[in-house]
Amino acid sequence: MLEDNKRSLLIASLLLLIPTMTIYYGQALSQTATGLRLWDWSNLLWLLPLIPLTALQSKAGLPTIASADQHARRMYQKVLLWGMAFGIADVLVIKFLLHPQPYTSLPPFLQPFPYSIFLYCAGALEIELWYRMIPLTILLLIGKKWIAPKWQYHYFIVVAILSALREPLEQWPDGDWWFIVYAFATGFAMNFLQAWYYKKAGFLASLILRLGHYCIWHILLGIYVEQFELIR
Repeated sequence: MLEDNKRSLLIASLLLLIPTMTIYYGQALSQTATGLRLWDWSNLLWLLPLIPLTALQSKAGLPTIASADQHARRMYQKVLLWGMAFGIADVLVIKFLLHPQPYTSLPPFLQPFPYSIFLYCAGALEIELWYRMIPLTILLLIGKKWIAPKWQYHYFIVVAILSALREPLEQWPDGDWWFIVYAFATGFAMNFLQAWYYKKAGFLASLILRLGHYCIWHILLGIYVEQFELIR
């Protein structure tokens, strides 16, 4: 267990290299580019809870970051495909159905490539820390202490549902009723799946699912807009 915790802490520390590189890259790029969403060192400070929470995963009844076996690694492939499916759906509905006309500049949710890779990988890490790891770890630790074993599964489902509601409620959209239903339903479904796979395969599973979504929605769509719409 001690060796597993050491490997988990090492992996968590390596994950923090992503926002660090994002900060340096963004600062260098800002000398010649405009409209960038920049990170600074305060953003990195917000990610530091990742380190102590990593050591608490097993105590909360969650897989550690370093404990992924062959079954868990197969789940990583599955969750990546889930994330990409949500991303494809968003592109089809939001870009090609609601906004078919070409963009004249990059919208706020897109950034220049390849900076977009760094920014949205760092952003996914931040979201998964604050929307998933912190609430799930704390609430499941509380459940371990106060909830009877026979109710643990039901307690987790309640926690997963509550955590899945946060993002779609915070990002409640404007527009027609069908789009509001679509945005809420897909946002809730994706967040619930992330909590579900987090319980089965750990934090990396939840992070990979979001990265699959961001790969399509933020990165590949950004490349498409840059290469086929802005050059017109």
